[in-house]
Amino acid sequence: MKPHLLVARRLFPDLLEPLVAHYALRLHDHDEALSPAALQAQMQGCWGLLGSGSERVDAALLAACPDLRAIALITVGYNNLDVAACRQHGLLLSHAPGVLTEATAEFGLTLLLATARRVGESERFLRAGQWRGWGIDQFAGLPVMGRTLGIVGLGRIGQEVARTAQQGLRMQVLHHSRRPVAGWESGWRSLPDLLAQSDHVMLCVPYSPDTHHLIGAAQLAQMKPSATLINLARGGVVDDRALAQALIRGQIAAAGLDVFEGEPTVCTDLLACDNAVLTPHIASSTLPTRRAMVQCAVDNLLAWARGEPGPTPIPQ
Repeated sequence: MKPHLLVARRLFPDLLEPLVAHYALRLHDHDEALSPAALQAQMQGCWGLLGSGSERVDAALLAACPDLRAIALITVGYNNLDVAACRQHGLLLSHAPGVLTEATAEFGLTLLLATARRVGESERFLRAGQWRGWGIDQFAGLPVMGRTLGIVGLGRIGQEVARTAQQGLRMQVLHHSRRPVAGWESGWRSLPDLLAQSDHVMLCVPYSPDTHHLIGAAQLAQMKPSATLINLARGGVVDDRALAQALIRGQIAAAGLDVFEGEPTVCTDLLACDNAVLTPHIASSTLPTRRAMVQCAVDNLLAWARGEPGPTPIPQ
């Protein structure tokens, strides 16, 4: 009998087709994430999980699903997995690094420009029928070209943002990471210095207990009142309630967020901020990129079915 594989999201049927030769697919063919209880119920008897970043796999789930032996994620991030517990149970683990770097970096700069130039506010104004004519300072935004961009987290995506910002927008790039990155040493700053010196700050760090609320009230107070904050990382890296208060009080000029604490629920105070551009976790959402993410997970599952190592294992 074929091992059972839970596909925990609506994905591209043509990309899933090769799996049918090796696995009995159990499809959750919806965009809404399974609740923890529903995930546990659906996982009963399953050898594998093809998932996203929404399915929490911890010691309790593993104890309740003793047949689980493999998890292939379509995402680069894997903070939804208790990796230590998974390894203790001997699970095969994979993710999708590299395939979404360019699309995510591109969207980070899109969000930066939209936030600085008040695109969201001005579009809502126009759609509401409030535009009565051109004004000399109407929706005057913040300049980006030639300004200083501070990037927190200089991994693949952060470096792609940095290169594009330098080459396309002539920005000076500063960065903060746990240690200086080869080739970028001169731009390294401590986090307080980066926040104080940057005209625009973009977050590209992975989520972990160490980066939970990395940006909170104290850090927002260190930024320029004319600065913007862009969260391209993960919900939880920013204290969203503290950010909303900083926006309301004018501590910083604006924010652009693609990720949120507790998403898809969004802090109501943020929703009320006109100076916040909010998008529903779409940074990697180009069709070629999303297909490549799914293909990466499929390739790992096919390799495992042949008894081979997967091409993109979650690092030890």
